[in-house]
Amino acid sequence: MKCPQCVYTNPEGVKFCISCGEKFIKDNTPGDDNSFFYEFAHYVDMVPNKERSVNPKFNNIFSRVFHDHSELEAERLFIVGTALTTPKLSEVTDTWPKPWLFARVFIIALLTFAGFYIGVSYFHNANFIPGLILTGSFAVPFTTLIFFWEMNAPQNIAFYRVMYIVLLGGILSMLVALLFFDILRNTSNAITTGIVEELAKTITVISFVRFRKYRFILNGLLIGAAVGVGFAAFETAGYALRALLSGGGEHLYYTILWRGILAPGGHVAWSALAGAAFCRVQGSENFRPSMLLRFQFLRVFALVVLMHAFWDFDAPWMFPYGQLGLMAVSWVAVFLLIRAGLKEIGRMKLQI
Repeated sequence: MKCPQCVYTNPEGVKFCISCGEKFIKDNTPGDDNSFFYEFAHYVDMVPNKERSVNPKFNNIFSRVFHDHSELEAERLFIVGTALTTPKLSEVTDTWPKPWLFARVFIIALLTFAGFYIGVSYFHNANFIPGLILTGSFAVPFTTLIFFWEMNAPQNIAFYRVMYIVLLGGILSMLVALLFFDILRNTSNAITTGIVEELAKTITVISFVRFRKYRFILNGLLIGAAVGVGFAAFETAGYALRALLSGGGEHLYYTILWRGILAPGGHVAWSALAGAAFCRVQGSENFRPSMLLRFQFLRVFALVVLMHAFWDFDAPWMFPYGQLGLMAVSWVAVFLLIRAGLKEIGRMKLQI
C-alpha cells in the first residue's frame, strides 16, 4: 500500500500511512472510476506550493489521536533511528506529522497512577508511595516527550538513546546546576535561577549533540526535551517527597497535580527550545564555542531564561495564571521551531 502523500510503502491492513499519517481513503485500482481523480488531487496538492506543506493546521496535527491504530503502527514508531531503519533524507517527509501515540501513553500513565493512588489512599499501603511519586512525576513530562518523538520527522534517533538522555541528561543537568548554585552561594533569586538552570540544561544538551549526527533542528528539539524531561521529573519527585514529609498526602497530591499540569510549558519546552536553537546554528559544522554567540541561538536562549525567571517570580498573580500564559508562549515558540525544522528538511532535500 503506497501512500499517495509521501509514497512510503506501507504493509497491508494499516488505515494510516505509518510515515506521514495520511489516511487511506480507498485503493485506487485500474477499474476504479475515481482513481484518476484521487491521483490528480494529490498531485495538485503536492506540486504547486511546496511552502504550504509546512504551515501548521492545528486541527490536522491532532487529527489522528481519536482514530483506531494497529499495534504495527506503534511498533514501527519504536524501531526507527537504527542503522537499518533510519530513512534516507530523500524519503523524509517535510509535511507536519500527525502524532497520536502520546495520547495513549498519557492514558496508560493515568491508569498506572490511579492504581498507585488506590493502593495508598484506600488500602493504606506505604509500599505504593514510591511508585505513586515516580509515576506522578514522569507521567506528563514523558507524555510530552513522546509528542516530540513523533514530531521528529527525520526519525534518526533510536528510542533507547532518548531514554538514555532522559536518565543521564536529567541527573547531569541537575548536578551542573547545583555546582553553579554552589559557586553563587547566597545570590540566588528568580533571575539567577533561570540563568543557572537553563545554562546547565543547555550545556548538557550540547554535550549530547555536538559530536553526533543529529544536525537537524527537530533533533535538537527532541534531545533538548529529553534532558528537560529528566530534569523536570526528578525535580518533581523531590518536591513531592518534601511535600509528603511536611504536609502529608494532601500536599503530595497537590504538588503532583499542579506540577503535572504545568510540566509541558516548563523545563521540557525550555530545554527543547534551547536544543533546537543550538542545532539550528551548528547544522553540519563542527562545534565551536563561538556558535553560542550567534544571534539565532542567543535570542532563543534569552527568551528561555526570561520565561524561567518570570515563572519563578514571587507574585500572587503568577500562579497559576501567569505560568499558564508563559506555557502558551513556550508552545508558540515550539511550533515555530517545528515549522522551521520542517522547512530545513525541505531545503536539504532540494539540494540532493
